[in-house]
Amino acid sequence: MDEQIISLLKQIKYPGFSRDIVSFGLVSKATLENRMASVKLELSSSEPTLPQSIRNSVEQCLLASDLIDEVEVGIVVKKTTDGAGSQAAQDESPKAFDGIKKIVAVASGKGGVGKSTLAVNLACALSNHEAETGETLKVGLMDCDVYGPSVPLLIGASEKPQILRENFLAPVESYGVKLMSMGLLVDEETPVVWRGPMVMKTIQQFAENVEWGDLDVLLIDLPPGTGDAQLSLAQILPLDGAIIITTPQKAAMDVARRGARMFEKVNVPILGVVENMSYLLNPDTQEKSFLFGQGGGPLTAQALKTGFLGEVPIDEEIRLGGDHGIPVVVSNPEGNSTKAFDSIANSLADLVRIS
Repeated sequence: MDEQIISLLKQIKYPGFSRDIVSFGLVSKATLENRMASVKLELSSSEPTLPQSIRNSVEQCLLASDLIDEVEVGIVVKKTTDGAGSQAAQDESPKAFDGIKKIVAVASGKGGVGKSTLAVNLACALSNHEAETGETLKVGLMDCDVYGPSVPLLIGASEKPQILRENFLAPVESYGVKLMSMGLLVDEETPVVWRGPMVMKTIQQFAENVEWGDLDVLLIDLPPGTGDAQLSLAQILPLDGAIIITTPQKAAMDVARRGARMFEKVNVPILGVVENMSYLLNPDTQEKSFLFGQGGGPLTAQALKTGFLGEVPIDEEIRLGGDHGIPVVVSNPEGNSTKAFDSIANSLADLVRIS
């Protein structure tokens, strides 16, 4: 592959998406010889106008370069392609997400940093955020932690999703947030013992077979790490960005940075870093105790060349809210932790322009 051609092709968005054709894996050949660019694309699409539309975009983009005089574009259209990253999945995704303005992943490099708790409280905080129209934002939360889905417990949701028609489900709603999770589809005591392809298929179904309706923002709670689930999601969904959760500990910081690099490789922008469990506040003296160290969030943001969105303290009310299914932003709207979540929600709303 010629890197100059690849760099130019990254400017071309897949129709209906914010992602480019390179990150979607459509380019199988890209060469430049004697000022002639030769590009081969592989699509799996039932849309008859799509190949010609992409061909025109490629030709227009490459011919605008001073390095190129001629362009040859070959397009192979496959009838079917297996795998969660298939273009067939891409064709369905715009239909499933037509009514959603922004999609943001909530990610962490390691477990135990409170990512799901933060995702739930952030979703509830955003649902109270007022849009320019004067109405509150419409928010959804997709729990993609297939092996350990904790979001239903944290947000107090237990009812089974309603079947609307064949293979289509309606998300459950709790505290104004629309929700879908594996935890709503299996019994509480049933372990999910699946290999990678089954995980990818489930995430694909969450993307294509849930009728989210009109949403201002859909948050995606990812499992920790950079495995099948994260890569599948980055391929299937038109992500507008990701926020990275860490704690002040060096171990969490190092893993968070490695996890964040995965989004860079698939051209998903990192919107910022949130530091969880930042400090313990003495209610009598207002003195802060930094139990897990100090400054991990800002250092992680600096290493990733992104913004620091804020810090969330260690607070018993957050834990109690999760245990009882009442997020702290709902149970204590004036608390210090709620103010922290609200501040992060405001920053996120500004970053992705959903206010």
